[in-house]
Amino acid sequence: IGAVFASWMGKRAVSYRRIEGIPAEWGTAVNVQAMVFGNMGENSSTGVGFTRNPGTGENAFFGEFLENAQGEDVVAGIRTPHPINESSRNEQSKNLKSLEQLMPAAYKELAAIRAKLEKHYHDMLDIEFTIEAGRLWMLQCRVGKRNGLAAVRMALDMQKEKLATKEEAVMRVSPDQLDELLHPILDPKMELGTKPLGKGLPAGPGGAVGMIVFTAEEAVKWKKEGKNVILVREETNPEDVEGMRAAEAILTARGGMTSHAALVARGWGKCCVVGCADVKIDLKARTLHLGGATLKEGDWISLNGSRGFIYTGKMALVEPGEVTMQMLQDFLKFCNSIRALKVWTNADTPADATQARMYGAEGIGLFRIEHMFYGKGSDAALFQLRKMIMSKNLEERKAALNDLFPYMKNDLKATFKVMEGFHVTVRLMDPPLHEFVPHQKEKLEELGRALGISYEELEHRATALRESNPMMGHRGVRLGVTYPEITEMQARAIFEAAAELQKEGIKVFPDIMIPVVSLENEVKNQTEIIHRVYAEVMKQKGVKVKYMVGTMIEIPRACLMAGKLAETMEFFSFGTNDLTQMTFGYSRDDSGPFLNDYVKKGIIPVDPFQTIDQDGVGELIKITVERGRKTRKDLKIGICGEQGGEPASVAFCHKVGLTYVSCSPFRVPIAILSSAQSQIRNPRKNK
Repeated sequence: IGAVFASWMGKRAVSYRRIEGIPAEWGTAVNVQAMVFGNMGENSSTGVGFTRNPGTGENAFFGEFLENAQGEDVVAGIRTPHPINESSRNEQSKNLKSLEQLMPAAYKELAAIRAKLEKHYHDMLDIEFTIEAGRLWMLQCRVGKRNGLAAVRMALDMQKEKLATKEEAVMRVSPDQLDELLHPILDPKMELGTKPLGKGLPAGPGGAVGMIVFTAEEAVKWKKEGKNVILVREETNPEDVEGMRAAEAILTARGGMTSHAALVARGWGKCCVVGCADVKIDLKARTLHLGGATLKEGDWISLNGSRGFIYTGKMALVEPGEVTMQMLQDFLKFCNSIRALKVWTNADTPADATQARMYGAEGIGLFRIEHMFYGKGSDAALFQLRKMIMSKNLEERKAALNDLFPYMKNDLKATFKVMEGFHVTVRLMDPPLHEFVPHQKEKLEELGRALGISYEELEHRATALRESNPMMGHRGVRLGVTYPEITEMQARAIFEAAAELQKEGIKVFPDIMIPVVSLENEVKNQTEIIHRVYAEVMKQKGVKVKYMVGTMIEIPRACLMAGKLAETMEFFSFGTNDLTQMTFGYSRDDSGPFLNDYVKKGIIPVDPFQTIDQDGVGELIKITVERGRKTRKDLKIGICGEQGGEPASVAFCHKVGLTYVSCSPFRVPIAILSSAQSQIRNPRKNK
């Protein structure tokens, strides 16, 4: 009995609790029962069974047993267990006799008990049994563990079989299990028997296998040659985006859960591990040092982006299939019929928007207008933007904006079209301008020629743009106040795109979002420009488009001034990445290494960039909701940071009365499930 109590602090138990999020203070219980023996000869055995297949969800009794053995022998892996019946056979046990064949009477009794237990508990059960000298003894039963595919299939089947209500079916699938259905994963059996080379932060879902490359250029080149690659970098920046898109996965030595690599990868549903501090890259030698091994460019590695593990070598991948996708759609219908909180998406391209709509997104909560300057086909637009950034006076800037305008309008129009009938929240340009300035000499020279200035003059202008603390510098609304012509061009592109589609019979609802706001006079200044441009465009086009103007809430002062901001703003959307950064004073790009130590040492329960800090940041959100809706009762309030797809954060958003959450396309199903589960746990009226 003492040994069982002591096992609570065993190495395996501690690791399991950490993975499953089980508090250490719970402790364990001991169940004392009479001993029976499965090692009394050939008419004795012991085994483990599941009332349904835990790997596929199939409604078939599944299990394994060993003759003349005790329970520990079955799970120890010393001997190959026999199948209990035909449906339990696998490659290793295909030639071994089943329990049904060797002990038909005992098997018949066991199968009857299996049916009785499931009917009583209304769930799939894990059962343990011993046959002592021909007599069957049941040792225990508990709710059985299952993978994502099995969880969804069982939930759907048991609801049809009236073993579970729709609400019970929804509660039986965890967000992590649902996530398994959306991406390829490393073969679980192979992964179980392989020791990881290292571990980082799980920033992008699923599994990936590829050859190591160290630059974005090599990633693109190798991809064109038909090779699968994994891009390994110290950290990524916007100029790496083509290589990131070409790679199967991304691995970085630095950065946290809201770093550039993490945000981009999650948006694409791409496997990504960030902040693996043990990764040491030697760019000259083209080598990577990790876990005592030295790997060179071209060596194969495998990543588990859902858990943050890095493995050497080439593991098999398990892909989701058509049947899986149909089950996912059927299950999401259950969730949609229950939830109160709306689920929107963060999408910057028609492809992202299409993917999100397929998963059930009801609008776009974040269209980052500057993302048109990243990735495939962006070179021409990016060149015009760089001309505008490097302009020295109003005349030069307006000329560059006029050249940029058609690119922006066409980009917006393409996504608006995909989102017909839904709101699209367009965030005005947010990043500091220096982020778009090229680093390569040849690109700087090309830009200088286009502007008719020398390389030295261009370098001088670029240097003048650099800031000591760009995240708190000349960005967002501050750009629009300093250069109103930038806001004017963006508003004109939005309204012309919407008006032209409306004339074609395609209804769109643009919501314009002003970022990095802290003062009510900032939004008044920008709103006047937006409303004026709207009137001019609608008069010119001869149509009326419904639109709203709102702000991103990402600065603590904006939370405190929410009542004043709501006098002008028609909606709020929390940018929780920056709000967390500004509230804690942590850099979201550099906090990964020390936050890991904070979590390990219990200084902070979880990384606040992964899940909303409900005591601090959450209190600011509550204040904003209360003060904003006191001024404007029908104020639409959402969240558009990646925490909009994190289950605990979704539950918090539901509880405080937000209108919607918005997340990357591949997290939309997770948000839908979390929203439905939140409504079941804590029903709210405005469903």
